[in-house]
Order: sequence, then C-alpha cells, then structure tokens
Amino acid sequence: MAQRPAPPALSDAPLAPGLYVVATPIGNLRDITLRALDVLAGADLVLAEDTRVSGKLLHAFGIKAKLERYDEHAAERVRPRILEALAAGRRIALVSDAGTPLISDPGFRLVREAAAQGTDVVPIPGACAGVAALCAAGLPTDRFLFAGFPPIKSAARQRFLRELAPIPASLVFYEGVSRLGACLKDMAGVFGPREAVVARELTKLHETITRGTLDRLCVDPSLVAPKGEVVIVVSPGAPTAVSAADADTALIEALTRLGPAEAAGEVAAALGLNRRELYKRALSLKGAR
Repeated sequence: MAQRPAPPALSDAPLAPGLYVVATPIGNLRDITLRALDVLAGADLVLAEDTRVSGKLLHAFGIKAKLERYDEHAAERVRPRILEALAAGRRIALVSDAGTPLISDPGFRLVREAAAQGTDVVPIPGACAGVAALCAAGLPTDRFLFAGFPPIKSAARQRFLRELAPIPASLVFYEGVSRLGACLKDMAGVFGPREAVVARELTKLHETITRGTLDRLCVDPSLVAPKGEVVIVVSPGAPTAVSAADADTALIEALTRLGPAEAAGEVAAALGLNRRELYKRALSLKGAR
C-alpha cells in the first residue's frame, strides 16, 4: 500500500509586512491551514480575542509567538499602537477564539483603519461556522444572508426576524445555546413552517445537524437547551407580491429625483419587476403630471 506523503514543513520564506486576518479551527485542530501556520509562526505579534485560547492553539503546533489581547474591551486602547506598528512595517496577525475573524468577532475597525493608512491587509481563509453549517444544511446556497446573533429579548428578536422574513435567500444565524429554544419558537412564529437546520458543535466530537421545519424544531426536546456552539440556517422566504399601486408609489417618488429610464431601473431592481414595463408606466406617470 502506498505511503501517504508527509505534509510540507512550515515555510521559511519571510513574511511581508502587513495585517494578516487569520482563520483558525472552530473545533478540530486539523482544520488549520498550512498557510495560517506559516503566518502565525512568522508574525511579530498575534492579536487574539482571548490569549489563553489562542495560546493553546499555538502550543499545539509548536509555535512560539508574542500574543496580545484584542477584544471589544481592549480594542479602543490598543488600536492606535497597533496601527503605528503596522505603519512601521511590522507583521501582525489577527485571530479570534475560533473561525474567521470579523464574522461576529472584533476587528472591523482595525482592518478599516489599517487599509486607510495604506497597510496591506491579507486574508488567510479557513474555517467559518456559518459557511460550514450552510454547506451541510441542504438548503439553497446560491444566495444567502449572514444575519449574526439575533437580539436577546423576544420582542426585539421578533422585529429583527420580521425584517428578514421576505428576503429570498437562505438565512444564517448564530445563537447562544441558552436562548436556542426561545429563538426557534420566535422564528416559527415569524417565518412559519419553513425548512431549517440547527448545526451544533461543528467539527467537534459531538457534532449534530438537526433538520426539519421550524414548527417541529422549536418543540424538539433535544434543542431546548443543548450544549455547545450553534448555527441556525433557515430556508429562503417567498417573494412578496408587489401591487400596481406599490409600483406606482415607488415610481412617483423616483421620478422626483431621476428621469423615466433611471427611475424604472431603480424600481425594477428594488422590487424585482420588469424594467421595460416600468419604463412605460414611468413615461405615463410623468406625462400625467
């Protein structure tokens, strides 16, 4: 039997200056990429959401790197100094506790300000819980919306969900396990019996993927208060029918700012209607004014 080739050793090529946004495993340590290991080993500094968590990851791969805390509490204080270091040509890696940084994790302002000052920002792709759940869900993937964490309070959560209800795309949510049952109940109330998937502990020992309609999932006893990290994927909403009166209202407003052709294009894109028909209607409305 042919022997499996050994994985390539860490690169000894020097790391270029810049800010590296490095994805790390969401559970299984073998999901780290070789490029991520190269960057972590070659960085002058690793910014970590929790240095204890990232320290264990680095130790597992025999990487000795300078670690500094960078979370939502420390960011405002630390960021000016980090930007100065980047401007001076330092090589800095940004990691979160797990998965891809900036996806419901700190780092947005650092990336924006680093790019604004001319620093190279280099994405090092890898694991992401939302994408992993979507790939395994068996729901449409041609269009999806990452909605992050829903609000904690039920009333605010229901308002949040109603805004998302008509979107014709699969919806991806993160949720804390203590609120999973209540969140699924609100989703069933707002979205109705849509198909959905609850993915828990992805890539870990007790990974589970539960499929069903929201009305069934919200009463599933195994999902009332499970342990672990959770991703919810909900199937797309049905497109909302647009009445002729709604289209006219949108066209009349657009015609106050644009010519008939541009107004028709804007309304067609916003409401999913035929541009040519809207153009004819826009000419009629403009002539009647």
